[in-house]
Amino acid sequence: MKFKHAFKLISARDGNFTFKEGDNNIRLDFFNHIMRVAIYKDQANLFPTFSVCPGDCKMPQEGRDKLSTEGFEKINPPYQTNQDKIEIQLPDAKIEIELFNFRMKVSNKEGVLYQDRDYIAYNFDHELGSGSMHFISRESDEKIFGLGDKTGNVNKAGRCFKISTSDSMGFDARYSDPLYKQIPFYMCKNSAGSYGIYYDTYSNGTMDFGVEHNNYYIPFKSARFEEESLVFYVIFGEIPQILQRFEYMCGRNMMPPKWSLQYCGSTMNYTDAPDADKQLRNFIDLCNKYGFKPGGFYLSSGYTQIGDKRCVFHWNKDKIPDPENLAAFYKEKGVEFIPNVKPAFLTDHPLYQEIASKGWFLHYKDGSPAIFPFWSGYGSYLDFTNKEAYAFWTECVKKQLVDKGYKNIWNDNNEYDVCDDEVLADNWGHPIPAKLIRPAFSYMMTQASLDAQLQGLSEENDDKKDKLPFSVTRSGVAGLQRIAMTWTGDNNTSWDDFRYNHKMAMTMSLSGIYNFGQDIGGFAGPRPSEELFLRWIQYGIFTPRFVLHSWNPDGTSNMPWLYDNRIPTVKRLFDLREKLIPYLYEQFKRSYETYEPVIYPIFLKYPDYDVESDAFFFGDDIIACPIFDEGATSVKVQLPENEGGWILGSDYFKAAENGGDITLYKRYNGEVEIPCTIEDLPVFFWRG
Repeated sequence: MKFKHAFKLISARDGNFTFKEGDNNIRLDFFNHIMRVAIYKDQANLFPTFSVCPGDCKMPQEGRDKLSTEGFEKINPPYQTNQDKIEIQLPDAKIEIELFNFRMKVSNKEGVLYQDRDYIAYNFDHELGSGSMHFISRESDEKIFGLGDKTGNVNKAGRCFKISTSDSMGFDARYSDPLYKQIPFYMCKNSAGSYGIYYDTYSNGTMDFGVEHNNYYIPFKSARFEEESLVFYVIFGEIPQILQRFEYMCGRNMMPPKWSLQYCGSTMNYTDAPDADKQLRNFIDLCNKYGFKPGGFYLSSGYTQIGDKRCVFHWNKDKIPDPENLAAFYKEKGVEFIPNVKPAFLTDHPLYQEIASKGWFLHYKDGSPAIFPFWSGYGSYLDFTNKEAYAFWTECVKKQLVDKGYKNIWNDNNEYDVCDDEVLADNWGHPIPAKLIRPAFSYMMTQASLDAQLQGLSEENDDKKDKLPFSVTRSGVAGLQRIAMTWTGDNNTSWDDFRYNHKMAMTMSLSGIYNFGQDIGGFAGPRPSEELFLRWIQYGIFTPRFVLHSWNPDGTSNMPWLYDNRIPTVKRLFDLREKLIPYLYEQFKRSYETYEPVIYPIFLKYPDYDVESDAFFFGDDIIACPIFDEGATSVKVQLPENEGGWILGSDYFKAAENGGDITLYKRYNGEVEIPCTIEDLPVFFWRG
């Protein structure tokens, strides 16, 4: 009966509890510090997960059974039960379950961490509409962290977000939603402690942290998804532990090659130009002229143009007459290419009819390809749940890019803007509406590209046995960190967006995505002013991805030599980045082993620190203190107490240059104010 569901405990063994009412099933699995809840109907076919892949487990090409326990440390908690309730005792918390409408209360020694909403907290029989839902209690002053690349403050409490992906060029970093990632994971800190929740779904939805109110219920927060089944994980511990456990649950960050931490150039202007080959070679000449040392160059999609259309895997030989020769030229100079690929084929693409005839696109019931607006035309998305389409993509990446010397892939424009219920994905022979798994396609695309890259590496005969693959994706899900780095998308050029891009960075780190950055200087909008340009570089030095990228309407590019009169200053900043790369690489190795973030808010190590502070940790031993305010000439920061104090970064390097004696330099603690003009090195402190 709707609104009245009397569940019964069916079995309880080996840390697995199953409950049933009519055709409604609930399964609880208990792992070390983690509880998984699965709510589904009889005969439900759960779409596999590409996100949950604990530790060093391998993700199958077709994904992993959503209810698999492989890689988890299972526990068998004691429990007590009667006709109406069941109590389960965990090391971290006590779970009390009211079997009527299956309402859970989670408590620890400090009090109630959370409890399911009064009356009904799940959408068992569509009492609350279509799709799956979860409503849990909300405290007025609790803090919420996570959700991927969401905009606004680091603390997301009081906001409501769309759970979806979108190509959001020129987004407002304070308010825009949704953006490029779909990571429905958050951590909540309240009066009783902290917990994390991850909803393992790829369907669209919303997550509300205090916007919605309803007179009939206690204050609540909610998660709503289009998918009918609901699988979610509750993670226990303090905020740093929860983050580590979530990272372990979804898999280690891919170790980056060292060159990818150097400055990497990028601009659409070079590859959109009719003399792209000349422009790209000139980039190397200019770097040599001014003394810059690039690690790579992001090859924008202009190299694929036929007329004004961008056709993936097509080389425009008028612009780049000899792609192999260009790649060899860059390799000789010690610079890597990262070419852009897109998952949609325009209807006038030379390969379109062949792909359509084989049924490799997302399609309608009659088999005809679904068509969408895409890059100044119409196109169809490749269906990566079709094994043959997946193999076709990998073959094309291998043949058209990797074999020509372009061994690092930039997976772009992969948000899969599919809203029509009638558009189907093959789903390995069991068609489903493609809209229910949109961001999973971006993961599969990135993995298919990486498969080609790994094939290329295995065929190399040079002495680079320890060479690491490098992969980039714009869109993705939890778990993307196992196979790629990412960035915050096509950001806007303004002071306000600069500051909120930083808050987005902290949010990414609190969501399990550790290897990322921004388009330094802003991608969309006007050319940055000299001041904004230099301040953004000062900040970007302390982000893992150090890339200047732009599409300025005045035809300029955000290159190190954007302002002739500022080149010496930019050179000093780039030299500082070079000095920090060995340290940064060690921090990535630490992160790989410990599942901890590379850059992160100070409160993660010092819980009472301001969660919205501009200052942040760059690795475990450096606090970066950027300036986000136009016209500022100094930075004021509250340094957390450290027994050995904090040494100003510039003093640290002076000591290193003078034999390593740091005793000559001042140690700081508490509130300090340090002068910093746009001509200076940025303010940062080493742990004493």
